Amino acid sequence: MPGIKLGLVLDSDLWVLDFKAFIDGSQKQEVADAMLESLKDTGFVYLANHSLPKEKIDDMFKWSKSFFDLPLETKQLAPHPPSGQHHRGYSAMGVEKVSQHLYDPEELAEHRANAPDAKESFECGDEESVDMPNIWLPDGILSGFKESCLEFFWLCHELELLVMRALALGLHLPEDYFVATHTGVNNQLRLLHYPSVSIKDLEQNKITRVGAHSDFGSITLLMQDAAGGLEIEDPLEPGNFNPAPYIEDAIIVNAGDFLMRWSNDTIKSTIHRVHIPHSSETLDGMTMSRYSIPYFCTTDFDKVVDCLPGTWSEDRPKQYDAISAGEYIKRRLLTNYK
Repeated sequence: MPGIKLGLVLDSDLWVLDFKAFIDGSQKQEVADAMLESLKDTGFVYLANHSLPKEKIDDMFKWSKSFFDLPLETKQLAPHPPSGQHHRGYSAMGVEKVSQHLYDPEELAEHRANAPDAKESFECGDEESVDMPNIWLPDGILSGFKESCLEFFWLCHELELLVMRALALGLHLPEDYFVATHTGVNNQLRLLHYPSVSIKDLEQNKITRVGAHSDFGSITLLMQDAAGGLEIEDPLEPGNFNPAPYIEDAIIVNAGDFLMRWSNDTIKSTIHRVHIPHSSETLDGMTMSRYSIPYFCTTDFDKVVDCLPGTWSEDRPKQYDAISAGEYIKRRLLTNYK
């Protein structure tokens, strides 16, 4: 695959792929095959030369920093509702605690009583959504923020559709197989800020940044700054985490639990976390502040899906029953909030 695989990330099995060869059509199948290979092996892949303009990504990080620099009482004018099923608005430090397949109320309470997640976030989605309406700051506060978020949301959706087209080709399905089930109406744009915290407290598990978890939906597009801290569990060595560093002008794509289920476990949804940066750059025993922007791509909530064609047979039976995306995602979101 000349020119498609640009290299491996550090000592990992994470590939950096040149996505331009898919976008311009010059090597569509080759890129699709390489992307699927990486998602089957590790659940993650880096894409360089993607369709998101660099200036738009840079602008969104600037807006994110401007939002999180606001006083706490101002940010709380766009409050995330108490229920995790309405995942919009601002969440302050310690409000959300990521969990991994915990549904029993007592187990969840015990989990949330442990080290809190030292992060704050802002979520938004489709402005026309009735199921999960957006929650914005009042008019006149941080003018332009809302419009920039919505523009970036739909730019990310355009890239999502390109990635899903490549995924379909990799699975030997019609290229537009996933398009009708991924209209973007239930996607989520998330702005994240991890304030500077004590490395010693992280080492002693007094706090976490984001604990080990997998994502819920089809795929996630992740943009991150250079502060570091994202780690991916080695699929061959559970409990061992490897860094997934910032690579200039590349984004990370990872598969979610729903896609793993949909693919009958052909594709991995890999555990990952935000922990202590592997960089030596620290501030008197404190981590650097970290900003990231994940875009969570979800199958439309009203769609019911069964295991994909070609992922099951008499010798490899279906591992899962058909399910609606909405039922699955909302159940998972509910466990993350107090």
